[in-house]
Amino acid sequence: MAFTAKDVQTLRERTGVGMMDCKKALTEADGDMEKAIDFLRERGLAAAAKKAGRIAAEGAVVAYQAGEVAVLLEVNSETDFVAKNAEFQGFATAVAKTVAETNPADVDALLATPLSGDSRTVQENLQDKILSIGENLKIRRFFRAEGVCSTYIHAGGSVGVLVRFATDAATAAKAEFAQLGKDIAMQIAAMSPSYLDSASVPAEVLAHEKEILVAQMKEDPKMKGKPDAVLGKIVDGKLGKYYSENCLLEQAYVKDDSQSVAQYVAGVAKSLGAEIAVTEFVRFAKGEGIEKRQDDFAAEVAGMVK
Repeated sequence: MAFTAKDVQTLRERTGVGMMDCKKALTEADGDMEKAIDFLRERGLAAAAKKAGRIAAEGAVVAYQAGEVAVLLEVNSETDFVAKNAEFQGFATAVAKTVAETNPADVDALLATPLSGDSRTVQENLQDKILSIGENLKIRRFFRAEGVCSTYIHAGGSVGVLVRFATDAATAAKAEFAQLGKDIAMQIAAMSPSYLDSASVPAEVLAHEKEILVAQMKEDPKMKGKPDAVLGKIVDGKLGKYYSENCLLEQAYVKDDSQSVAQYVAGVAKSLGAEIAVTEFVRFAKGEGIEKRQDDFAAEVAGMVK
C-alpha cells in the first residue's frame, strides 16, 4: 500500500515521533497507519507521544552568544528538577547554538533543522530526550539578534533577557560597557518593562490608558464637573507615571533611583566618550502564559475512596 507525505505528517501528529522515523514506520508497514503506530511502539519511539499531552510549564530560559550573534531560547519541561539536569541543559544549549548558526524562521523550521553538531534534526533529538529523560519537553520560543548584545539569565533560567545596543566595536569591547549591558539586562529582568520608551507605546494602548484615567477622574467628586478638555490635559500629565512604570528608558534605574535608565546610559556614554543607545530588548519568563496543572489533593483522595 502506497503512502503520501500527508500520511507521514498524520503519523507524526498522532505519535509525536520524528518525520524520518514515521516515514520508515510507514514503509515497514506498507502504508498501514495502525501497523506503523505498532511498529513505532514496539521500538519504544511512540512512548514519547504519551507524554506529549502533559503540561510542560517548567524548564529554563537559556542564552547563547557567539561573536555578534545572540540567542534567547525557552525550553519547557514538566518539572523544575528536570530543568536542572545536565542532559536537559546540554540539549537546550545545543538548540540555542543551532538557532545562532542557522537563523530559522520559527520553531517549526527549527525543529526540522539538523541540531548543531548532529546529522539528525532538532525534532528527532527532542524525541530522544523525551524518552531518555521521561518527561514531556517543548521548545517554546526563541529570539535571535545580531550586533552588539548583552544577555542575562536569572535564577538558573527562570528569566532571561537579551538587549541590543547601538555603539561602536571599540566601545563594546570595554569593561565599562560590559557592566552597562549587564545592568540594563538586570533592570529588565527585575522591572519587566513592556516597551523601550514612550515613543514605542502603541497608539491604541495609550488610548486605552487615557480612557481608564478619564473614567477614574469622573468617579472623583472633585473632578466630576470639569470639562473633558480639562480632564484630557490632566490625563496627559498622568501618563508620565505610566511611562515611568512601563517604558525601560523612562524607568527609575534600580541601582540608583535618583536617575532614569536613559540618564544612566547617557552618563556611561559620556564617561567613555562614545555614543550608546539601547535599541531593542526581549524578556522571557519561564512558563509565562502557560496554564499550569493545579493538583487538587482533596479531590484526588475523595475519588480514591468512592
